[in-house]
Amino acid sequence: MADMNELSLRDVFAARRRIHGVALRTPLVESPALSRRLGAKLFVKLECAQRTGAFKVRGATNRIMSFSPEQRQAGVITFSTGNHGKAVAYVSGRLGIKAVVCVSEHVPSYRVERIRELGAEVLVKGDSQDEAEREYYRVVEERGLQPVVPFDDPYVIAGQGTIGLEMIEDEPELETVLVQLSGGGLGAGVALALKEIYPSIRLIGVSIERSPALLESIKAGRPVEVEERDTLADSLLGGIGAENAHTLRMVSRYFDEHIVVDESEIELGMSYMLREHSLVVEGAGAAAIGALLHRDWNDLGDKIGVIASGSAVDLPLYLETMSRLQGRDRDG
Repeated sequence: MADMNELSLRDVFAARRRIHGVALRTPLVESPALSRRLGAKLFVKLECAQRTGAFKVRGATNRIMSFSPEQRQAGVITFSTGNHGKAVAYVSGRLGIKAVVCVSEHVPSYRVERIRELGAEVLVKGDSQDEAEREYYRVVEERGLQPVVPFDDPYVIAGQGTIGLEMIEDEPELETVLVQLSGGGLGAGVALALKEIYPSIRLIGVSIERSPALLESIKAGRPVEVEERDTLADSLLGGIGAENAHTLRMVSRYFDEHIVVDESEIELGMSYMLREHSLVVEGAGAAAIGALLHRDWNDLGDKIGVIASGSAVDLPLYLETMSRLQGRDRDG
């Protein structure tokens, strides 16, 4: 990666070679019920089937595998709302290297425990991802660990971009793709792959009402912090970093439009994936599906793509939510 400030499609192809054997090539499946509703073919990229249960393993693998043996021996560190920390812990465990993950007190305990189970040291600090990030910088200086940031890193972005490559290879005639946004690593990577291959493809960013940090930053033209509120899409919580160097610029450049989803739409998407595909999909991964179900659409083209980005759920809350929705549907 010669120029860290200008990613290219070549970097995404290089990432695909680097992550082979660690990250899975996941299926892209049609969703018949939603296809009928939309009057177009709707395809879902099942990143919820990844080995770590989320797409994050792609970017984490590409970043860690890019380090020299000496750098890996020093150990790695990251900050996370859950899925990225789990991915870093998993890849580090495979390579036999030390991993430290900084999280905020807002990260659900079930995510924190899973990271610990994978062998990483977890440091809990502050009430937001921005505060966890500040702790991360302190520990980097103190211990000399190698940084593996969640989204604003060229290697991480290129790793996530392999999702876009796979989608367009499996369905070359995709006309519209909806991508959920948080820190922007997924959005930037997928957009890079899709737009560089097919510039006319329409990209719609999906932000959650309870933490639209990237969308607010796009509006302001600079990184801004937003309040983090409890949400079913908890892996989309967090800011984009005060020194954001890549994802804000790339998402601003590549995305054609943006929508904001509320909790009812997220619930709808989760319920749909369980009912129609017998799949547990976390709130973040179901956000775009919920938007497609809840709103009237008539101009998305003949082939549409979305990404079911992960499967990590708080099981008691998930079961309670699905039971409530099933009862509501039964009662009419």
